[in-house]
Amino acid sequence: MDSVSQLVLGASVSVAVMGRRVPLWQAAAVGAACGTLPDLDVFLDHGDAIRNMTLHRTESHALLYLTLISPLVAWLVAGLFRRDVKWQAWWPAIWLAFITHPLLDLMTVYGTQLGLPLTDHPYAVGSIYIVDPLYTLPMLICLAVALWRRGEQGLRWSRLGLAISTLYLAWSMVIQGVASWQIKQSLAAQAIPADKILVTPTAFNTLVWRSVIITPERYGEAYWSLLSPGRSLKVNWRPRHPELFEQLKGDWYAERVAWFSHGFYAMGESNGQITISDLRMGEGGHYTFTFNLGTPQQPATHPERVPSSRPALSVSFTALKERL
Repeated sequence: MDSVSQLVLGASVSVAVMGRRVPLWQAAAVGAACGTLPDLDVFLDHGDAIRNMTLHRTESHALLYLTLISPLVAWLVAGLFRRDVKWQAWWPAIWLAFITHPLLDLMTVYGTQLGLPLTDHPYAVGSIYIVDPLYTLPMLICLAVALWRRGEQGLRWSRLGLAISTLYLAWSMVIQGVASWQIKQSLAAQAIPADKILVTPTAFNTLVWRSVIITPERYGEAYWSLLSPGRSLKVNWRPRHPELFEQLKGDWYAERVAWFSHGFYAMGESNGQITISDLRMGEGGHYTFTFNLGTPQQPATHPERVPSSRPALSVSFTALKERL
């Protein structure tokens, strides 16, 4: 999820847990810092673009490691403010601010390895876009009112923001299930075969859903809207070029992207070089994570990310309106 959402979530959780034991601004500041801390791993350079992508949201997002470090952070915070509030009182707030970060990331499609060190599986629900104002703004407004009103009324506002945001996440999972069922029914009615189907929301909303349909030879993209659920599903097909993957079979980088994307990938060629794209993020042939893998004769030793062109906001909003 975006940094603003994580910061506001951490602050809101900390304020709600600490109550009136410390000034609300102190609880909010500590929670905001703890809610932001796990994402500092983006500043680590692992040597190449594919490692940087697939090693983000790893140890710093692991529930076990965050749980183990939370008492130390609580002790440091208690010493920093030097009040009568002991570290044991800070511990639950800091622990929740920590673990709600990867749990919120889990709701996006990217992939969060929160089970480390037991498993490195990149878990992803994919029911909410990485930036969704309807999730963040109510919580942000309620937190601002809480810091302004302070006292018991401030606490009620903070908890209200958390309740609204949590209900919105629940809504996103429910409507994702509805969209998935409708899309699968439409594909079956059109006798369209599919090995794998991914259903995720489009940018900034949970009303229009994008589906990626995988077959061995090609992949398709289709859109379903809650406002026009009975509209026939139109699938736009593109080749996956599995023969290019076969040429690089055994290549660590190609296998790594295929694993991390849960099989939602496509191969391509650009300037004589083989590329691989994670189909989960982006659309219409323009994907956020596309990498240059070199050639079968000279595989890339340090793959680079291929820049992807993004449509102007006016074009994006026009497309959203049509899909609605």
